[in-house]
Amino acid sequence: MEEVSPDTETPLAPQPPRLLERRVRQQQPAVAVLKSKLKNGLTCSGPKVRSTLMGFFPVVRWLPKYKLKEYIWGDVMSGVIIGIILIPQAIAYCLLAGVPPIYGLYTSFYANIIYFLMGTSRHVSVGIFSLMSLMVGQVVVREVFRAGFDLNEDSTPSPHELFNDTLDLNFTRKPELTVELMGMQLGKDSYAITVAAAITFLAGVYQILMAVFRLGFVSIYLSAPMLDGFATGASVTILTVQAKYLLGLKIPRHQGYGTVVVTWFNIFANIHKTNLCDLITSAICITILVAGKEIQDRYKDRLKIPLPTELVVVAGATLASHFGEFNTRYHSSVSGHIPTGFTPPQVPAFSIMPQVALDAIPLAVISFAFTVSLSEMFAKKHGYSVRPNQEMVAIGLCNVVPSFFHCFTTSAALAKTMVKDSTGCQTQVSSLISALVVLLVLLFFAPYFQALQKCVLACIIIVSLRGALRKFRDVPAKWRASRMDTIVWLVAMSATALISVELGLLVGIVFSMSCIIYKTQNPKVSLLGRVNDIDLYEDVEEYKNLIAPSRVKIFRFQAPLYFANKNSFLKSLYKAVGVEPFLELTKRKKAEKKEKDKSKKQAKTNGETTNFDVFVGLVQKELEFHTIVLDCSAIPFIDSTGMATFKTLVKEYEEIGVSVLLACCNTSVIDVLQKEEFFGKNNKDISSLLFYTVHAAVLHANRAAEEKKAEDSVV
Repeated sequence: MEEVSPDTETPLAPQPPRLLERRVRQQQPAVAVLKSKLKNGLTCSGPKVRSTLMGFFPVVRWLPKYKLKEYIWGDVMSGVIIGIILIPQAIAYCLLAGVPPIYGLYTSFYANIIYFLMGTSRHVSVGIFSLMSLMVGQVVVREVFRAGFDLNEDSTPSPHELFNDTLDLNFTRKPELTVELMGMQLGKDSYAITVAAAITFLAGVYQILMAVFRLGFVSIYLSAPMLDGFATGASVTILTVQAKYLLGLKIPRHQGYGTVVVTWFNIFANIHKTNLCDLITSAICITILVAGKEIQDRYKDRLKIPLPTELVVVAGATLASHFGEFNTRYHSSVSGHIPTGFTPPQVPAFSIMPQVALDAIPLAVISFAFTVSLSEMFAKKHGYSVRPNQEMVAIGLCNVVPSFFHCFTTSAALAKTMVKDSTGCQTQVSSLISALVVLLVLLFFAPYFQALQKCVLACIIIVSLRGALRKFRDVPAKWRASRMDTIVWLVAMSATALISVELGLLVGIVFSMSCIIYKTQNPKVSLLGRVNDIDLYEDVEEYKNLIAPSRVKIFRFQAPLYFANKNSFLKSLYKAVGVEPFLELTKRKKAEKKEKDKSKKQAKTNGETTNFDVFVGLVQKELEFHTIVLDCSAIPFIDSTGMATFKTLVKEYEEIGVSVLLACCNTSVIDVLQKEEFFGKNNKDISSLLFYTVHAAVLHANRAAEEKKAEDSVV
């Protein structure tokens, strides 16, 4: 509405919108900032050393404040339960990793100790994880095959004997192939754990370097749908790799791409060789395990502690195999000798690290991503904070240090973390209790698992995948919620299952990023209308009863404007307003030429002299609008290409008599425009081109059109 003077009752001219005054920020020179950071980083003092050490070992901060009476019962209970769960899983996941069972116990023991000292999460359970074991196993089997070992060989000698340089060979067995490495003759199992330790060491080093150089942001490019699809695809691969053990088939693990397809083909090709003992044992174990899981899920509110179904199955199957002599009578594959105690520490084999350096990168990234995401999720749930960078250091050292003790890659595991949380865990003291439970098995009970069938371990692994495989049922709901996320999930899952785990991860990341780029290149655009008599403008296609401003087009572009989507921005704008300035100008020039030619012909027909120039004014086409207002509220940033696009728009539309105004720009966009002198020298035109609200731009456009119309009428 126009303002009215109280004295004369004549309308006053609308005042131009007052510009907001920006704060002046004095930016320090880069050299001064660098000197200050170096000074702060290199100075050393007692309090700073103490603070650094306490930050590096968070246990020093929270352990002295430990509330014994309040926390101890929950920590002991959760620690014992996780320890009981860890024992069968540690032995079983060694099948995935391609190493003897004892090393799974070593890995679980050392990882829990180190994370107790260095982790910042109170609830995360760090240890062996099926996905990590699968990825390690693929590298191990590949390198074992390259070294010349027979992948079809079912060897069960003692790891202590294999690591010993002076083997006692006074028993009847065909000579084994050995490989000389680090001055020792290593058999198949020894070489396998050497490869696993080398890749684990490299993965840990990568994680520590990422922490040092603050590269934790890498994990943000692993979107939740992509990670979910990757984990589901890996679960399909794990199930496929373990299926042969259910049937007792001794077929080699496939090398290269297409593991799922090739393995299932080999299984059906050798189905006639099924071991009935393993098949019956697998059927019984899966039935018991699934029944236990279903009972646990149905009555979880009533059960105070999880049912130790895996441990019961392992104990029962071991006794049955031992007294039934399944290995000798029915040729059923068993775990073999599992020694007590610890093997001496050994430096990882640096000579084979160049062969596995690239394989360690996805291991490091996935391990870190799962650990940090679980840490933050449970920290948010219980109202405390974690330090992602310290988590990266902690999980890195959980890989580097144990690699000297014949361990393989570890990560946080969701299932065990949820069990830990549900059983009353309060601090990482529970991890220490879990490590003590594993230590008891290492020192006293490990040899009793010698007769345990491999098919039982495969059953434990496959049943543990129930949660991941059930996500196939959620695909329709995912599709209804977000088609783009569902497509990312399907692509990551399919690539991981059908090609390989490593390439599946790469394909998932690239496709996920491509979807983001596609969204920015093809964003939602809209023309805006006014809501009744208030100063609010919204999308005319999304809301009812909106009034389009008279002869003003308001265009909203909901994405950053940069080099990749410049053409998309221009095409969508031209389509929305219905006028492309270059084509409109070309049409007008053609019409002008046509009128000139027509005038000349008419003059000749009338016998008029043609010595004078015939002037025909440019044929003007009355457009439906005189101004375009660009609502920049949904444009977070622009680059130099985007700024040049704005300049071109203003110039081209000005040639056909249409003004282009900007509204609702954020400060970063305004800064780019000012640096490139979009508003003229010293920003002289800023008040006529930039407006802080759409309504202010519309009022200015109408006022300017009326003034121009008045000038034209006077002329």
